[in-house]
Amino acid sequence: MKIAIGSDHAGFRYQQAIIRHLREAGHEVFSFGTHSADPVDYPKFIRPVALAVAAGEFERGVVLGGSGNGEAIAANRVKGVRCGLGWNEESVRLTRRHNDANVLSLGERMMDEGTALRLVDLFLATPFEGGRHLARIQELDE
Repeated sequence: MKIAIGSDHAGFRYQQAIIRHLREAGHEVFSFGTHSADPVDYPKFIRPVALAVAAGEFERGVVLGGSGNGEAIAANRVKGVRCGLGWNEESVRLTRRHNDANVLSLGERMMDEGTALRLVDLFLATPFEGGRHLARIQELDE
């Protein structure tokens, strides 16, 4: 799978771990940055991920920050992006099954690294159920 990833300084450490993890699993990963733990303004790195996923250049995206909240908000401002905030396995499972999320937002300050890696794997593996949710999602994308 082709995956875009981006983070601010507060998500940098997990971003690097997720990139390694996904590449080891055979995924093609492109990082839109940031490329250090130096303070940055998160939209500069989150919006390019969202634009690339919306344009179909990548199948999925992962964005990270301290809590993941601002990153999810920034990503969701891009038409065609459905970014879900992942707090635990159930929230990630539901955002894929019911919302067909194409971008996942995680907060490095909210979980340990192992949990973040498990949530990314779950996000990539969980299918969209379609059905009654599909018409509403398509309506929102228009």
